Amino acid sequence: MAHTVLIAGCGDIGGRLGGLLAAAGWTVYGLRRNVAALPAGLRPVAADLGQPACPAGWPAQAPETLVYCATPDGRDEAAYRAAYVDGLRHLLGWLEQRGQRPRRLLLVSSTGVYGQQDGEWVDEASPCQPDSFSGRILLEAEALALGSGLPATVVRLAGIYGPGREWLLNQVRDGYRPASVPPLYGNRIHADDAAALLACLLQAEVRGVALADCYLGVDDAPAPLAEVVDWLRGRLGVVQESAPSGVRRGGSKRCRNARARALGWVPRYPDYRAGYAALLGQE
Repeated sequence: MAHTVLIAGCGDIGGRLGGLLAAAGWTVYGLRRNVAALPAGLRPVAADLGQPACPAGWPAQAPETLVYCATPDGRDEAAYRAAYVDGLRHLLGWLEQRGQRPRRLLLVSSTGVYGQQDGEWVDEASPCQPDSFSGRILLEAEALALGSGLPATVVRLAGIYGPGREWLLNQVRDGYRPASVPPLYGNRIHADDAAALLACLLQAEVRGVALADCYLGVDDAPAPLAEVVDWLRGRLGVVQESAPSGVRRGGSKRCRNARARALGWVPRYPDYRAGYAALLGQE
């Protein structure tokens, strides 16, 4: 029997995940408002996570697994709350309306839930004291998932980059150069590796592996932002320079991926050099 998964908020990462699972023989439902944007091979579920009523196209049989990877429509607090907390609450309500109980809920969160500022190493057990509204709302969504009564796992992804996610590249092209002292450590993951990690978790559970309640999705090599930018400037041939900035969203921390790697996940792009070299080659 084919395994089934419903990916709610099936955008970039969800679409990549759906493609991987469909290729592995899974039945994949992709839920989003504009189902025309779903990759081929996914079964469309047209729905608005902002609505409390269960969508008409919801699967009659409960999916084995739910993946919640919605993204906000804007960068303000209301948009974050609507996407991460209200949308998840509506999804859980839909399950209750249909009397369905999936085997696992996988919530895609962010390393933004950590508030460390001094380059500390963090892992799944490190304290979460975010100083941003986005981090606090993500923690609220995590608590909602973990307290839902369903077996739940949170995956905290670091800064995602890849095709269509080229914010830093564009900043560097404009002359961006951050302050180098003190070092502002950043963590990142290529979009393909993020999707592969989610697939690895779901496939591990199918094999009978007991999943933990939290995993960090980052590459192998946290790096100072100034180092990354200098490397990109060299690759892009940028010589102009804008005013240095010491302000960076997300604090300064170094995230460990040992728990994810222990499941057998290996990032295809283990550091920023490998990932950005591939991205620049695709351009």
